[in-house]
Amino acid sequence: MTRVAVVRFPGSNCETETLTAIERAGGEGLLLDYRETTLQGADAVILPGGFSYGDYLRSGAIARFSPVMQAVRAHAEAGGAVIGICNGFQVLCEAHLLPGALLRNAGQRFLSRPVDVRIERRDTVCTADYAEGDVLRIPVAHGEGRFAADEATLAMLEGEGRVVMRYVSVPGTDVAHNPNGSANDIAGICNAAGTVVGFMPHPERLAEASLGSAAGHRVFTSLISRLTRTGVAA
Repeated sequence: MTRVAVVRFPGSNCETETLTAIERAGGEGLLLDYRETTLQGADAVILPGGFSYGDYLRSGAIARFSPVMQAVRAHAEAGGAVIGICNGFQVLCEAHLLPGALLRNAGQRFLSRPVDVRIERRDTVCTADYAEGDVLRIPVAHGEGRFAADEATLAMLEGEGRVVMRYVSVPGTDVAHNPNGSANDIAGICNAAGTVVGFMPHPERLAEASLGSAAGHRVFTSLISRLTRTGVAA
């Protein structure tokens, strides 16, 4: 069975929902303490949402120095699957495993509401069970979710097809489609191989129908299927 480690930093608050979503997708969830120095045999890693280290300095700026991040980096550099959700995305950018930075929302307020995002790339470790162009209504909850990068980096991300999710406007809705002012409406990006992915929306919060929607469930089935298909899982 595919083992997916979910790292718990001081201040993480979405690890339980993430573990549940993994198990509902057919994987085995492993809660991994930030002080660990190995991944304990996990096939993939998820850095979950929350407020690691209280978001002091910048979101993710302290978590990137946690002991476990050396193992996460080694896993990523070896081609292993790593996903960062919300605060996890911030950590990946601070650790330079993904380019750019997540800054204070343009409105200078914490946001917690549904947004509409479009799947822009499906050949990643967590979007293969969607179709390119699928639009998901999924929640965000962040104060520092505004993706920013210099023009050269933005051009590289767009030119290489490394934008994974983008905020979009759906006809008939009356909310601003870009909740935080992210450059190019970017909600999530990946590395060139599609094996390291970070995004601000929370798929684990809508991963079963009893929650009102299972829009996020396929993020986790995509991961489990990818690892099983490629023979990574034990």
